[in-house]
Amino acid sequence: MIGLWKVGRTIGKGSSGRVRIARHSTTGQYAAVKIVSKNVLLNSMNNLGDSAEHMLLSIEREIVIMKLINHPNIMRLYDVWETSSELYLILEYVEGGELFDYLCNKGRLSTSEALGYFQQIISAIHYCHSFNIAHRDLKPENLLMDQNKNIKVADFGMAAWQASSNNGMLRTACGSPHYAAPEVVMGQEYNGSASDIWSCGVILFALLVGRLPFDDEDLYTLLEKVKRSTFDMPSNIDPLAQDLISKMLRKDVSQRITIPEILRHPFYIS
Repeated sequence: MIGLWKVGRTIGKGSSGRVRIARHSTTGQYAAVKIVSKNVLLNSMNNLGDSAEHMLLSIEREIVIMKLINHPNIMRLYDVWETSSELYLILEYVEGGELFDYLCNKGRLSTSEALGYFQQIISAIHYCHSFNIAHRDLKPENLLMDQNKNIKVADFGMAAWQASSNNGMLRTACGSPHYAAPEVVMGQEYNGSASDIWSCGVILFALLVGRLPFDDEDLYTLLEKVKRSTFDMPSNIDPLAQDLISKMLRKDVSQRITIPEILRHPFYIS
């Protein structure tokens, strides 16, 4: 038991700890419990140095940010428990799995289905940006689906506040190279909100086309493709979607579409 939560089987494992299902002893509500061993973390700090310190900061950042935000399309953090040996994050249990697996099994989606998911993702990210929070690791693996196919944005371990200092620009390169904006992979200072929009553009492309706009087995070649920002736009997808994707995947950040502009775009409101 963790407080009133009865912990059950392991349902996942990540870089910072394992995840087990739990059920509230009074209400019967299910939750996902991320369990982080303090001993493992401490040993990592001694052996791995900066990478382990980054892991610790990632956990702390995830707790602070998820405690702050509350949106129907963002995974909830219900509570945090701590013992002498472990840290427990009591998270919303999202039973439908990853959008990534759904997309792999189904292939390209219809325009209406893809738009429905995209609208939910943009709604969640618009909410985060209103708090000056950039997610920085948006990809289908971090987009979960509940039993009603509602999107839940998860994993805020890479998220960052865009402080007023330094003009709100960020420096740390992070996220998956397939979904990272060119300014991120080039190691430049970047606007986290603009880089999130790029990632959402890659996701929309994947939903409608069934593949990624930038892909290669060789990492160097992949990064060069992202830096060039040139990709083939299939002619068989909705012309309005083509227009929106092309505006989201602009290499020039000053020319990249913004969230308010996305919310007014004909494809988004169609």
